[in-house]
Amino acid sequence: MTSKIWYKFQLAICLLIGFSRSDNAPPNIVLIVSDDLGYNDVGYHGSPEIKTPNIDKLARDGIRLENYYVQPICTPTRSQLMSGRYQIHTGLQHGVIMPCMRSGLPLTLPTMADRLKSLGYATHITGKWHLGMFREEYTPTKRGFDSFFGYLTGAEEHFSHYMTYYNYTGLDFYDNLKPHNQSYGQYSAHVFTQRAQSIIQSHNKSKPLFLYLPFQNVHDPLEVPSFYENKFANIKSKNRRIFAGMAAAMDEGIGNITDTLKSSGLWNNTLIVFTNDNGAYIQLGGGNNAPLRGGKYTYFEGGVKGVGIVSGPVIKTPGVVNHQLMHVSDWFSTLTHLAGGSPYGTDGFDMWKSITLNVESPRKEIIFNIDPMFPPKGESKSTIFNTSIQAAYRYKDYKILTGAFGYDGWAPEPSLASGGVNPADTMKTPSDKNIYLFNVAEDPEERNDLTDSHPDVVNFMLKRLAQWQKDSVPVFYPQDDENCNPALHGGIWGPWVTS
Repeated sequence: MTSKIWYKFQLAICLLIGFSRSDNAPPNIVLIVSDDLGYNDVGYHGSPEIKTPNIDKLARDGIRLENYYVQPICTPTRSQLMSGRYQIHTGLQHGVIMPCMRSGLPLTLPTMADRLKSLGYATHITGKWHLGMFREEYTPTKRGFDSFFGYLTGAEEHFSHYMTYYNYTGLDFYDNLKPHNQSYGQYSAHVFTQRAQSIIQSHNKSKPLFLYLPFQNVHDPLEVPSFYENKFANIKSKNRRIFAGMAAAMDEGIGNITDTLKSSGLWNNTLIVFTNDNGAYIQLGGGNNAPLRGGKYTYFEGGVKGVGIVSGPVIKTPGVVNHQLMHVSDWFSTLTHLAGGSPYGTDGFDMWKSITLNVESPRKEIIFNIDPMFPPKGESKSTIFNTSIQAAYRYKDYKILTGAFGYDGWAPEPSLASGGVNPADTMKTPSDKNIYLFNVAEDPEERNDLTDSHPDVVNFMLKRLAQWQKDSVPVFYPQDDENCNPALHGGIWGPWVTS
């Protein structure tokens, strides 16, 4: 049998049997997000230091997404994950939602939880929200989730669950809409894992389950129980050692959750999606994106190339490494369609066949962002699009960056002997340079700037940026409201506007 005939035979079998289940019931969906996990912070990418056996098993038993992209910071990724809409279409182009902002994911947009709930799913979130909280209407249980256990802002202490923003300090931990201080002193990865296990164990099997688990790990502050840090005593860098422990604690939680899915009888019809929200924050010296350039806050590959896996018995082709172009905004349409719904009104694509059958991706471009609020850099090098504006865009194999670039180096792979990451090892971009063009398929480390050698490609991509800019909504980034101060609300961070 020729290879072409054999491939067609396999494809036909996959199409006939669909998912690994017998009753065509919509699958349970467990969507796990790791915060600030770098490309080189998982074992299956070859890290000699970070040990993630449970994540690695998901990768072996599932499909690795190696042409998958996220955004370079928290809110932009999470807003596109939950809404399927580019941030240029939500007004969230600039930075993240800060704790005292009257801002959030627009209420006019249904969330993934809204859509799945309308399709009969039980919907739960345990972990980080970061999509707005100044009014109750922006909080998870008002955005399609049946329950919420976690924190509303972008970062906090892992044990106390307190968050400090300038001179404001308060507790940010909720059980639905009720402040929760009973977990004080308990490590967040453990608390979120335990709640996820409880949700699974008590789930009514007459409904499919959507469990959204955005872990706090491995976001700063770098904190972990000593038990996990001590596992990595051979790592000389303290920050890297703590970070490795944080990754191990999260990985352990993921293993416990998969075990609970099995013991509860849900496993055989479950899809697990694992993703990071952005690359590692190199400047902290904990995470690492080697061999990629840049990191969190940048549109270099180290900031936006995702760590993505789909796994579980629903997947029929374990061990596949998938190279179809995909963006975090695609999960909304992909999972909605998988659940039996019809995606509509999104910027994403249904990627299920591209993921599971390697059908050519319907996605040809990604508009990462156009941020006119970011301080401009230099003078524009084009009359087509103002290259002093921070923007990033990919078309097929090419990616163009304009404006300010942020950290532009290649932090070396941490050494067990030398003490870890050295972010000073970088190639500085000339002060007047505000445009880069890379072929990221041929040059994933972004070392060869093609701006001068490919002017036609540059002009084409600048024209697309100009078109996307016309299609953008105005940036919404309001000033802080001092009425957010937890001291005015019993020491609690939470909604402070009632009308």
